[in-house]
Amino acid sequence: MEKISIIDSKNHVNEVVEINGWIANKRSSGKIAFLTLRDGSAYFQGIVLKETVGEEAFAQIKNLPQETAVKIIGEIHEDKRSKFGYEIEISQLEVIGTSGDYPITPKEHGTDFLMDHRHLWLRSSKQHAIMQIRNEIIRATYEFFNDRGFIKIDPPILTGSAPEGTTELFETDYFGQSAYLSQSGQLYAEAAAMAFGKVFTFGPTFRAEKSKTRRHLTEFWMIEPEMAFTHQDESLKVQEDYVAFLVRNVLDHCEYALDVLGRDRDVLERYTQTPYPRISYDEAIELLKENGFDDIEWGDDFGSPHETFIANSFEKPVFIMNYPAKIKPFYMPLAPGRDDVVICADLIAPEGYGEIIGGSEREVDYDVLAENIEKFGLSEEEYGWYLDLRKYGSVPHSGFGLGLERTVTWISGIEHIREASPFPRLLHRLRP
Repeated sequence: MEKISIIDSKNHVNEVVEINGWIANKRSSGKIAFLTLRDGSAYFQGIVLKETVGEEAFAQIKNLPQETAVKIIGEIHEDKRSKFGYEIEISQLEVIGTSGDYPITPKEHGTDFLMDHRHLWLRSSKQHAIMQIRNEIIRATYEFFNDRGFIKIDPPILTGSAPEGTTELFETDYFGQSAYLSQSGQLYAEAAAMAFGKVFTFGPTFRAEKSKTRRHLTEFWMIEPEMAFTHQDESLKVQEDYVAFLVRNVLDHCEYALDVLGRDRDVLERYTQTPYPRISYDEAIELLKENGFDDIEWGDDFGSPHETFIANSFEKPVFIMNYPAKIKPFYMPLAPGRDDVVICADLIAPEGYGEIIGGSEREVDYDVLAENIEKFGLSEEEYGWYLDLRKYGSVPHSGFGLGLERTVTWISGIEHIREASPFPRLLHRLRP
C-alpha cells in the first residue's frame, strides 16, 4: 500500500492508499460521515461508512474536532461532482494529533480577527490556493530567467543609501553608523550586469510608507532584472514576455487553485497574448482630461483612480511610457529631444490592480549622473561606487522591477495584497 499526497489521487483511482493530513471540516447524516481533508497539497472529501469502520470508530470519527491530524487508509474514487474530481472512501482512521477549540470556523470572521490568526488562516482553502499561485510565479520566474541566460545575484538587504532617494526608509544602527533596509536591489544589479551581462535579483524590499491601501505592504519581494547593452524597447519586450509567461504557467499548473478562487481563466488567457499596448505619459494625461479627470495636471504622478481608468481602456496590461523627470529617480536618462521626461515605463495591470512593473534605461554618462546625484540632494560619497560604473566601460543598459505580491494579487483576482503574502507586514501589523 502506497502513501500518497491528495494531489496525486488521479494516479491511484480504485487503489487503496494511505494519506496523512488534517480534518478541515466535517458533517454527518445517519450512517455516513463526510470529512473535508487537506494535506498541504490539496483538499478533497473523505467518506466514512458506519458499516465499514464499525459503530465505535464511526462515533469517534463523527466527533473529531476541526484540524485534528489523522492518518487514513482508504480507496480512491472519482468524484465528478467536486472541483477536485476525486474522493477517498475511508476504511481506517488513526488520530496523529488532537485539536482543541480551533478559532477559525466555517462561519464568517472579520479581517482583523483573521489577520491576528494568520498562522492558522493559511490553512484555509482560499489562502492555500493563493500561496500555490505565489509558488508557481516564483518557480516560473527562475525558469524564465535561467532559460534566457540571466545570472541570479543577491544584493545586500542592509545598505548605506537609498536607490530611490526618498525618506521612506527603515533606519537601523549599524555599529555606530546609519544603515537602511533595502528599497531595491537595482543599483547592485547594475554593477552585476557590468560583470555578467544579464542578471536578476529576487529578494525582500522595504518601504516605510504610511499607506493603508489595498496595494501596499511595508515588506514585499521584488524581481529586478538588469541587462547590459540593452535599450528600452528591448527591455519592454522582456517585460511583456515575462509577465505573459507567468500568467501562462499559472493557467497551466494552477488550475485547481484558480477554480478555488473563482478566477476567470478566459480573462487570464488574454494576458498571455503579447505585445501589450503602449501609451506615453503625455497621451495618458490627455486621455484622463478627456474623460473628466480634472484633479490631475501634467507633471503629477498617477493615483489609483487614474491608473484604473487607463488600464480599463485596454484589454491587456498597458505600458505608460516616459514620465516627467521631476517625479522619477536620479538614474533615469532624459528622452531624446526632451528635457522634461525620462526614458522609463510602468506596466499597469488590468482590473484595477495598478502598477506591477517599473523600469527604465539607466543614465550612462558620468558627468550627467554626478550632476543628478547633486541635484537630488544625495551624497556623492555614498554613490561613488555607483558612479564608478560609468568610468570603466559604461554601456547602455536597462532594467525593471516586478512586485511579487502585487502580481500574485492580480493573477489570483483577490481584493487585497495582504493575502498575497504568507505573513504580511502592514502599517500597524508586525505579528504574527
